[in-house]
Order: sequence, then structure tokens, then C-alpha cells
Amino acid sequence: MTELLRKNNVVAGILAIIRIYLGYSWITGGWGKITGGSFDATGFLHGAIAKSTGEHPAVQSWWAAFLENVALPNASLFTFLVMWGEVLVGIALILGLFTNFAALMGITMNFAFVFSGTVSTNGQMILLTVLLLVAGANAGKFGLDRYVMPYLKTFINKKQSNSIEKVVEV
Repeated sequence: MTELLRKNNVVAGILAIIRIYLGYSWITGGWGKITGGSFDATGFLHGAIAKSTGEHPAVQSWWAAFLENVALPNASLFTFLVMWGEVLVGIALILGLFTNFAALMGITMNFAFVFSGTVSTNGQMILLTVLLLVAGANAGKFGLDRYVMPYLKTFINKKQSNSIEKVVEV
């Protein structure tokens, strides 16, 4: 199954559709927060912390402690990171540029939202993103990764060989 996800051209096309769908979901969510002018993570953080108490808490105590002691005191930073993170992940996924990194950052945000007691479409997005991550480079085959990644690989190999030559000279 993994081989099919990583090598097949038809699957690469299906992954491109999934990637663009996820990218659209991220970019519209983030852009709405940026242009709406009223997004502030403080209310969300307070709500998540409140869900960590009671008989059946929706938020684990360790996550609530993180939210209360790290995220809440830095709510303006987290507001910025969520808004722009969603937009940048969306752009990268739509373009198929640094697809694996964008998918990893997207799934990280999805898990943070799920840990905070929000269900919504996060479960679906996590499942689809896992497909992209397992597929590796095939997920960005029909995107800019097809051109950028070979260039980066050549560039990095050149830098490494130049570094090795300098060490050998010394």
C-alpha cells in the first residue's frame, strides 16, 4: 500500500486533489481570520482550558496546563501563528511547494485544535494529511515540488561537496 502511495502517477493525481482541497480549507480559514479583524486566540484558549474540568473533560490536564502556562500568556503570538500558519500552509499545499513540511505543520495545528476540544473537520483533515505524509514526494509530484526539490537536492549536494573539499584542503 505504501509503495502505491509513493510511486503511482494516478495516486499522485488523487493526492493533488486532496492536497488542493486541504490547502483551500486552510487558506480560507486563515484568510477569514486575517481579514475579519476580530480573531483573537484568547477566547479559544480560555474555552479550551474550561473544557479540562468536570466529570468528563474534553481536554486533557497536561494540554490545559500548556495552554494556561504557555499559550495564554502569549495569546497574541499564538493568534499570529494560527492566522498566518493557516494561510501559509494553505498556499504551500495548493501550490504543492514543500508539501511534506506544509502537511506536517497542518497536521500539527489540527492536533492542537483536537487536543483543545474542537472536533469540527479536524479529524477528516488529519486523516487526509496522513495520506499526504505517507505518500512523501508523490504528494507534491503534480506541484512545484516537482521542480523545486531536485534543484534543492543539487544545491545541497554542491554545498556539501564544497565543504568536504575545504576540510580535505586543510
